[in-house]
Order: sequence, then C-alpha cells, then structure tokens
Amino acid sequence: MTDAIVTPLTQALAEGKLSRAELKSFMQRSDAPAFRRLAIWVLVLVATTTLITLAWNSWLIWPAMFVHGVVLVHHFSLQHECVHYTVFRTRWLNDLVGQICGLIIILPHRFFRYEHCDHHTYTQTAGDDPELISLPQSLGAYLWYLTAIPYWRGKFTEVFRHASGNLNAVEKRFIPKVEHAAVFRDARMMLGVYGVLLLGSILTGWSGLIWYWFIPLILGEPVMRFIRMTEHVGRPTVPQMSENTRTNLVSAPWRFLCWNMNFHAEHHYVASVPFHALPRLHEKLKDHIFVEPGGYLAAHRDILRQILRRPDTSGA
Repeated sequence: MTDAIVTPLTQALAEGKLSRAELKSFMQRSDAPAFRRLAIWVLVLVATTTLITLAWNSWLIWPAMFVHGVVLVHHFSLQHECVHYTVFRTRWLNDLVGQICGLIIILPHRFFRYEHCDHHTYTQTAGDDPELISLPQSLGAYLWYLTAIPYWRGKFTEVFRHASGNLNAVEKRFIPKVEHAAVFRDARMMLGVYGVLLLGSILTGWSGLIWYWFIPLILGEPVMRFIRMTEHVGRPTVPQMSENTRTNLVSAPWRFLCWNMNFHAEHHYVASVPFHALPRLHEKLKDHIFVEPGGYLAAHRDILRQILRRPDTSGA
C-alpha cells in the first residue's frame, strides 16, 4: 500500500489553512468582475492608441507604440484565462473573447487551449511540457530569447504549418485526432482575416495597421517574454508545484495587465479559480508555495545568477 500523494494544496487543506468550503467559494465564477475590468481595459487601449496619434509626427511615436504594444501583448493573459473558462461565467463569452485575443496576438485559440492543457498536466517536465522554457545556457542565449525573435519565428512557422494541414509529433500528442481538422481550419481562417486586412490596407492606402498594431506588437512582445520567463524558468524541473512554479508579487498596474497571473503558483494549484479570486487564494496558500516578493526583476536576478554560475555549453 502506497502513501497518498501530498501536494501543498492538500497540505494546506489538512492543516486548516484552507477549507473545502473556502476553496469552493474561490471557484465561483461571475461575469461582473470581467465586464468591469474589460471596461477599464478598453479605456486603456483607447488611451494608448491616442498616444500614438498625438505623437504621429514626432520621434515620440516610438515610445508611444512601445507602451501600446505592452498592452496589446497582454491580451495573452486575457486569452489564457479564457482558455480556462474562468473569465466569464457564461461559457461562450470565454470562447468569443479568447478568439478575439488570439487574433490580436496571432495565437489560434483552440490550439492554445489544447497546448496549455498539457502544460498544466506536465508542468516543468522536460519532453512532456509543450510550453516549457528551458533555462538559457548562456547570457547570450538569455538575451536572444528576450528579443522575441525565436518566439515569432516559431509562432509564424506554427501557424503556416497548421494552415497547410500539418502537425508535428508533439502536437499530435496533445491535440485529439478529431480536432485536427478544426485546428487546421482555425489557422486558415486567421491567415484569411489577416489577408483581408492587408488587402484592405493596400486598396485604401491606409497604413494604420502597421503603426497601431504590427509594430507595437513587435515592440511589446519582449516584455511578454520577460514576464513569461518568471513563471517557471529557473525553478526546479520537478513535478512538485511548490517548487516548479514562481508567484511574483508585483504592483497593481502589472496585476491589472496580467489579469492576476502573477499569482501563478496559485493558478497552477487550482486552475479553475477565476482571476479575481487569486489574490484571496494567495493569502491562503502563500506559506505553501514559492513566492518571489521582489517581483519580475528579482525573478530575473535569480535566473541570471543561475545562468552566470553554470558553464557555457552553447559552443559559441
């Protein structure tokens, strides 16, 4: 007879830090918090778009596009929550908003849902976690990842490969065979929408999509790479969620942009807890998880310490 597996969550339940009734209350979903945040979200987008317009004939357009881009790439955080069906209580709203977010950041929603499911199942397990970001082997590799060039190269290759009706071996593992055609269709529809937008821009002579969407997206993505690294990179590649995931304590603006996904360890313990309940769940689980009180910057200091004290095996 083997002992039951003990996780920080079951430990918290056993120690009375978190009751099952509290856990059930944390998992309650509601449309209202999301609608309130989305209203502010739209106002922020209007503000950053206005910044670009006001700076149109000035070099200030570049920092304006960067700020706008940081907001745009954080549609990933909203899409991520929609993948878990926790943003809205109304299920189809999660799908609709997730699809819109995916269109903005070039990430087909259905594919991401299946990929992310495997990430939660095999978190930090080399060879099984499809979203695993390995600790860079050198400072150069670290900086190269942060440029987001490898990300975009992989993302465009992925979308075009799916549009041509091909999945690689890893994708075939986590996408059900019955959904292959739908994944291909999603990629083709996404490319079709982009094609129509491009054609419309050419025919009308309007270049706004470049300045309000494409360039800001490119400028903002390194920030998202910087943030995504803090979730798991540098943590042990072990199954225990108390070790393999990092919660970062960050300021209110960052919590707003990332839809509270800085509470990442809490999210991995109970992925069905909505974004608005994660701060309350954190108060219950903070003694059972790995917490980085210094936020994103401190997480990167830890990552860099690990990189700089290991031998460079890149061969460069």
